[in-house]
Amino acid sequence: MSRSDTRLGIWLMVLTTFIFGVQDALSRHLAETYNVLLIVMIRYWFFAAFVIALSARKSGGVRAAARTCQPVLQIVRGLLLAAQICMTVLAFTYLGLIETHAVFISYPLLIAALSGPVLGEAVGWRRWLAIVAGFLGILIILRPGFAVFSPYALIPLASAGMFALYGLLTRLAARQDSATVSFFWTGVIGAIGMTVVGAWYWEPMSRPDYGLMAVLCLSGAFGHELLIKCYEVAEAGAVQPFAYLQLVWGAVLGILVFGERLGGHVVLGAAIIVGAGLFTLWRERGRAA
Repeated sequence: MSRSDTRLGIWLMVLTTFIFGVQDALSRHLAETYNVLLIVMIRYWFFAAFVIALSARKSGGVRAAARTCQPVLQIVRGLLLAAQICMTVLAFTYLGLIETHAVFISYPLLIAALSGPVLGEAVGWRRWLAIVAGFLGILIILRPGFAVFSPYALIPLASAGMFALYGLLTRLAARQDSATVSFFWTGVIGAIGMTVVGAWYWEPMSRPDYGLMAVLCLSGAFGHELLIKCYEVAEAGAVQPFAYLQLVWGAVLGILVFGERLGGHVVLGAAIIVGAGLFTLWRERGRAA
């Protein structure tokens, strides 16, 4: 891997996190007016169309992308991610972008904690210390005992847990299926599942909101395209730390667009979580080497 490829991968990851940050801001804005299930359902319609079009361009076409020997696992993965996205958007409406992202970035630590029981991987004491530190960071953000604790604060934590489980199931699926197959099933199953539950909440949008919904769908497809390109040109370990920039973009957009406040406890807790996550990533890279 050349140095220029790594640099390009980093810049692609920075741009990807910004696009996903804009996507989160649009999701929060629309979900304040319309039902969360409706917003996510329309997103998934576009996402499924994007996945099918992408699969059709690859060798073997859609038929090859749909061929799997573990359909139950792929269906569970797809439905789990759809439910996780609904939980995250719901958290945006109750807690805002800043606090939701600050708690959600704990998902790499949850992946490390769950990799033992789900994948049978060994988790050493250093990584367990990082996991404990990360959860201390979550407690600092949520501040139980310092104010009336809101049960809504548990929504982003549940979302992080669901995303961590989705990541582990994706790694489990990768033992027999290619990334193309998993990506296809993620989009198609998610769209089917969201249509089953979201169609009941259909309502017409205003013309400006239809425009914002179109931007939301396009930004999602473009962001995934950039993310795929990012991992094609650079090693995952080199660019993954920059994925935490989505927390920064979320904070900036939350403050400038929605008037959110960045509390000192959120900064401290998020810094601990990010530090623990980076340490976990460093340990995984060391073990791989």
